Amino acid sequence: MLPVPAAPQPIGLTTLGYALVGVGLGTCSGLTPGLHANNFALLLASVVPSLPGPTVALGAAMLAAGVVHTFLDVVPALALGVPDPATAAVTLPGHRLVLDGRGREALRLSALGSGLAVVVALVAAVPLTRAVEAVYPTLRRHLPLLLAAVAVVLVATEPTWRRRVGAVTTLGVAAGVGWLVLDLDPTGPIAAGGVLAPLFAGLFGAPVLIEALSGEGVPPQAAPTVTLDRRTILGTAGAGAGAGALVGYLPGVSAAVGTVLVLPAVPGESGARGFLVASSGANTANTIFALFALLALGTPRTGVMVAMDRVGAVASAGVLLGTACLAAAVGFALVVSVGDAYLRTVGRLNYTRVSLATGGLLVVVAYLFAGGVGLAIFALAAVVGLLPPALGVRRVHLMAVLAPAIVLS
Repeated sequence: MLPVPAAPQPIGLTTLGYALVGVGLGTCSGLTPGLHANNFALLLASVVPSLPGPTVALGAAMLAAGVVHTFLDVVPALALGVPDPATAAVTLPGHRLVLDGRGREALRLSALGSGLAVVVALVAAVPLTRAVEAVYPTLRRHLPLLLAAVAVVLVATEPTWRRRVGAVTTLGVAAGVGWLVLDLDPTGPIAAGGVLAPLFAGLFGAPVLIEALSGEGVPPQAAPTVTLDRRTILGTAGAGAGAGALVGYLPGVSAAVGTVLVLPAVPGESGARGFLVASSGANTANTIFALFALLALGTPRTGVMVAMDRVGAVASAGVLLGTACLAAAVGFALVVSVGDAYLRTVGRLNYTRVSLATGGLLVVVAYLFAGGVGLAIFALAAVVGLLPPALGVRRVHLMAVLAPAIVLS
């Protein structure tokens, strides 16, 4: 039976202090391209013996960092990698809104999607987790078939046969890269490193920056008025929460994959705005559902949960849920307050220099977490990351890079 209380519990002063530290870490990671709250969580786990206070407080810091990061990572995603307006038809939905001067609205849509998805996740997580508990042994036995079915659906959602062939090619190449590098154990200056930081920085960070080098940067942004109606926002946020549940319980499925799978539930007229709400909701709800999956199934689904599991920081579930609520409230406020300033600042800078500096930061991250091997992985992943736009398919197919490790585990 799932050992989770029906409602979050109050947070003690020590735990609150650690949670606020986690909020700060999640803010830094969310606003810094190439960094992730998972990296901070693993670093915290490596130094836990030297930190004072109970392990549940450290768990609160990790969880708060993860939740806040999922709110704020949309900010650099919108501000960086904005292409030339002439290529707007093939850009990400958020970038199209920025090019149209609707970046401030996009930030608020993302915050609404994440915030509402947290509410939905907290309501649905207990009954849903109990249902998953009943079928999990069967699901685990047939996981390769299930992931293959997910891949088939992803390919089928591409609109033309030519793009479907491109999607299959991307899936195959990404899986091959995963087979080559995931078993490596490189060492870098950071003890809690690994191959995932350079791998994902290369697959998803570097290609966007390369494409944006010839872009015109962030244009002036209009008023932040949200133009989607309340019913559509609620519906798309609910769809995002459903995608987050899929990600939280099923290994090998990312928030981006989950969002694509639930796209039929997003009203067609909502367009880029609806997709942004749903994808942000999936990203944040994933953290909540992953916490419940760890509590009930003992299976950590994210880097944050891996780190919490390592230090035994999941005993006080009610306190952790209270921490998640606090972090979500702070993250919502930060998206609106910091996000607008971020867009204005990037808009005033030389965009080529911004892209080059951000790319340099990704190189540094790759080296810190995996040394020279990390640089090689980063370079290989960056080349592979250019494949989806060259073939005209979605970048989500690159998540097949994790398939070898999951299928063989």
